[in-house]
Amino acid sequence: MNAQVWIAVLVGLAATINDLARREIANWIPVAALVGGIAWQLSQHGWRGVLYALGGAAAGFAVFLVFYLLGGMGGGDVKLMSGFGALLGPGRLLEAALWTAAVGGLIAVGALGWKALLRRIAGSARLSARSRPMTEEEKVAADSIPYAPAITLGVWLALVPKG
Repeated sequence: MNAQVWIAVLVGLAATINDLARREIANWIPVAALVGGIAWQLSQHGWRGVLYALGGAAAGFAVFLVFYLLGGMGGGDVKLMSGFGALLGPGRLLEAALWTAAVGGLIAVGALGWKALLRRIAGSARLSARSRPMTEEEKVAADSIPYAPAITLGVWLALVPKG
C-alpha cells in the first residue's frame, strides 16, 4: 500500500469512528485529509500537484455543497469530501462521489429497514417506557444517518486498482 492509501484508510477510520460516536466529524479530520492530500500530490507531481490537490478539494466541496444547503448533509461531510478531494484529485474524486452515493443509498435503505423493524418489534412499549420526551437534537440524531462511513467506503472503492 502506498502513502495515498494509508492516508485514506487512517482518515476514513477516524472520520467514521467520530461520526458514529458523536454524530459529527471533528475539524482536524478533514484538515488531516487536506494536508495529507496536498503532500501526496506534491510528492507525486511537484508543484503542479498542489494545484491538482486544490482542484480536487474544490471539486469535493462542490459535490456535496448542494446537499448541505438543502439540509440533507452536515458541514463535516462536505469538509471531509473536500479533504479527500485533495488526496484523490478531481478525476478520482468524481468516481469516489459516485461510489459514495451508491454506498450511502444502501446504508440509508438498511437504516430505514432497521428502524422499521425496531418500531414493529417494540411497538408502543418503547414509547411508554420513555421517561421524558425527546429533545429536538435527539430527534434529529435519531432521524439522521451518519454519512462518514459512506464517504469513507466510496473513497476506498475509488482507490481499488482497476484492471
